Amino acid sequence: MKETVELRDHLHELRQFRIRLTLSAIGILLVFCLLFGRFVYLQVLRSEHYNTLAEANRIAIMPLVPNRGLIFDRNGEILAQNFTAYTLEIIPDQVANLDAAIDKLATLIEITPEDRRRFNKLKRESTRFKSLPIRSRLTDIEVARFAENRYRFPGMDIKARLLRHYPTGEWVSHVIGYIGRINDKDLEQLEANQQLENYRGSLHIGRTGIEKSYESALHGVTGFEQVETDAIGRPVRTLSRVPPVAGSDLTLTLDIGLQQAAIEAFGEFRGALVAMDPSNGEILAFVSKPGFDPNLFVDGIDHYNWRLLNESKDRPLNNRALRGVYPPGSTFKPFMALAGLELSKRTPHYAINDPGFFSLPGSTHRFRDWKPGGHGRVDLHKSLVVSCDTYYYMLSHDLGISNIHAFIAQFGFGNKTGVDIPGEMSGLLPSPEWKKERFNQPWFPGDTISVGIGQGFNLATPLQLTFATMLLANNGKAFRPHFVKQQANHQQGLITDDFSEEMYRLNLKQEHLDHIKQALVDVTRPGGTAARVGADAAYTFAGKTGTSQVINIKQGERYIASKIDERHRDHALFTAYAPAEHPQIVLTVLVENGGSGGATAAPIARKVLDYFFLGTMPEPIEKPG
Repeated sequence: MKETVELRDHLHELRQFRIRLTLSAIGILLVFCLLFGRFVYLQVLRSEHYNTLAEANRIAIMPLVPNRGLIFDRNGEILAQNFTAYTLEIIPDQVANLDAAIDKLATLIEITPEDRRRFNKLKRESTRFKSLPIRSRLTDIEVARFAENRYRFPGMDIKARLLRHYPTGEWVSHVIGYIGRINDKDLEQLEANQQLENYRGSLHIGRTGIEKSYESALHGVTGFEQVETDAIGRPVRTLSRVPPVAGSDLTLTLDIGLQQAAIEAFGEFRGALVAMDPSNGEILAFVSKPGFDPNLFVDGIDHYNWRLLNESKDRPLNNRALRGVYPPGSTFKPFMALAGLELSKRTPHYAINDPGFFSLPGSTHRFRDWKPGGHGRVDLHKSLVVSCDTYYYMLSHDLGISNIHAFIAQFGFGNKTGVDIPGEMSGLLPSPEWKKERFNQPWFPGDTISVGIGQGFNLATPLQLTFATMLLANNGKAFRPHFVKQQANHQQGLITDDFSEEMYRLNLKQEHLDHIKQALVDVTRPGGTAARVGADAAYTFAGKTGTSQVINIKQGERYIASKIDERHRDHALFTAYAPAEHPQIVLTVLVENGGSGGATAAPIARKVLDYFFLGTMPEPIEKPG
């Protein structure tokens, strides 16, 4: 059988080859065009953008946190300062199993349960922060131990941080306040106020007191460094630097010596004291006792100490001088007496016969005087010297609540003074309109009688009482109370030292003021309610005692302090200024559950005045059993 031979079509194969070659060439050309187009896009059209990204990989912008401004008292004693400490910090996002990693870390460096709780609290509150501290104030040995084992703990590192320290502890805690860790809420507020850029790298912000109200001045201006880094992000060299500007240093009006003297004078009593220079409104001492240690809050307070402070029945976190509201008691009477004179409801010589009580017309209810049987014949001068309640029951009835409210409001009662730390309470100067809105009840004549002796709905802060007493000492001139005396601005190289502000002047008759002021001097002399305190004083001072009821005593019952629970006893008050002729200091003392103002509050005031004028450090007032 003969084989057949297939003839190949070379022309056809050549055409097929050329087609495939052409298509391949076109494909290659298209790919080349795409590559070339991408090259042009990256190297020409987007060159600036990608050059910036490349530089960003090579260059890091590092914020330089400014030193927080220092705080001094008026004599240069340091009240708030900074120190450098090593802090062990964790970036939670870079740690796979956080709890296990902390357990492992605890075998190397002591991590207490409170450290863990504080760290977890910060993690919940500061989700936008990368680095959070788990231990502060590491020793050199702990730093060296961790450095040797650093490779075992990714996401953890030791940082040198500036921490705040308050060397006087609780002495001025309610004035200075404290700083705390910045949380997400703070960041939102900073962003809303367009201040976020100035807080890059900052970890703390003012929380209370001067630290909060002068935050913008104390914080300073954040600087930055351009740093060249290697492939793994380690700094190689600094390319440029804009240094930070330290926060302003503040000099306060406080005298820490006077502050200490006031605290020592209180002994074991709770209460408040405010002392002010009446010529300019500078606050010389500002005590709320007991206080607290502000250092506990700087890097987050632990659960144990927070519970001790927050659950204490003594309420150490409550700023009694600024936020404590109390019935002013008989310290209200000088202003009532002045109202009687100014509104022509009384003359200096008008007198009553005091039987020891007062009843409204048509009523059998007796508003009792503090002295059973009364004080006999009482004129305006004697009414203040012996603090006759009956005189002011009658006067308040004759004045009426509308006149009382309108006149007394001029002295700052019921209004904030505008002092330069946050949280001030306005107290309460009641009126029929207020009672209707608050209780939906009408105003009764008996309400007016109680208001007339500083009781009833009346409430005032120790700061308000000091402000009102300043107006008496100044013959009606009011200065705004303030704590900052001088501010040194490091950015502008300026020192500002004029923080005094005259608010207003009352149009009062000098002869009326003189009658009131002479009576207040005689309060501290024989026959007055503070005669024991004024005895043998090397200076002349004016004052007014007060007793503020905590619980009501039923009609016909007597107040016997020894039979009443200590927390239910009357508060003691005393307001004063000295020297009486040319006042240099005005003060208010409030002793919680201290009983009689003449027995507890006035002796504390005398000891503080003795330190102010004579430099003698006081012995504490003994607390009765």
